[in-house]
Amino acid sequence: MKTDNTLIPFLKWPGGKRWFVKKYSNLLPNTYNRYIEPFLGGGSVFFYLQPKKALLGDINPDVIAAYQGLKQNWEYIDLALRLHQHQHSSNHYYKIRENEYANLLEQASRMIYLNRTCFNGIYRVNLNGRFNVPLGTKTKVTLDTDDFSAISKLLKKAKIHLCDFEVLINKAQRDDLLFVDPPYTVRHNLNGFVKYNETLFSWEDQERLARSLIRARNRGAKIVATNANHESIRELYQNHGFYLQTVSRYSSIAAAAANRKQFEELVILSHLTN
Repeated sequence: MKTDNTLIPFLKWPGGKRWFVKKYSNLLPNTYNRYIEPFLGGGSVFFYLQPKKALLGDINPDVIAAYQGLKQNWEYIDLALRLHQHQHSSNHYYKIRENEYANLLEQASRMIYLNRTCFNGIYRVNLNGRFNVPLGTKTKVTLDTDDFSAISKLLKKAKIHLCDFEVLINKAQRDDLLFVDPPYTVRHNLNGFVKYNETLFSWEDQERLARSLIRARNRGAKIVATNANHESIRELYQNHGFYLQTVSRYSSIAAAAANRKQFEELVILSHLTN
């Protein structure tokens, strides 16, 4: 259940769900057992709900390192970010971007630093899997909204996995809450967001996701999933006991402000809402 102690996500994530929490939190159930999120990203819904038990996962190793690092030792990361703030410059940014670290806490600090200072908070890698987003205009590495102590405390209630989405969805049982927010792709690839992904969330992945959510619903899990509002997506969930609702968001991923516009998105629900 939602608490009144607001926690702000520490990562800026393209396709993140801060807008969803602000405008459509009524679509989230008030009661549930475990919270399960297989496409974690910035974790906006997780930080909004602050569940007592959670399974969190993502296939992105840098994202998972950031969460695991804060769970393990937030003080180290806080200090590391303050040092990055002191040293921040174009040379420092590209030096850190090129470095690879074996230590989890250094990996976590690097990820958060790059996320906060790269162009538009984009996560993109080259064919070798190396982060290659250029330096952005923002220079704030440490933020007034950071509450790493509280975030670490919350993460200690969660199990965090580097894994494919189906692994976590298959763990959902009766009355668990699944919040599922995949990269948005459609059969005809009409949206431009896919270019920011190392590996396309393919149409086959969309079909596999739908099958796994149908199974989870049949086990009694509570499901709130977001996706592209496209007929090809709707067809995957129609006639399987889901309720489909169209919502609007403002997209800020476009580089030029003039190209930013309202986008309709689809919310797939296992339950009726108030």
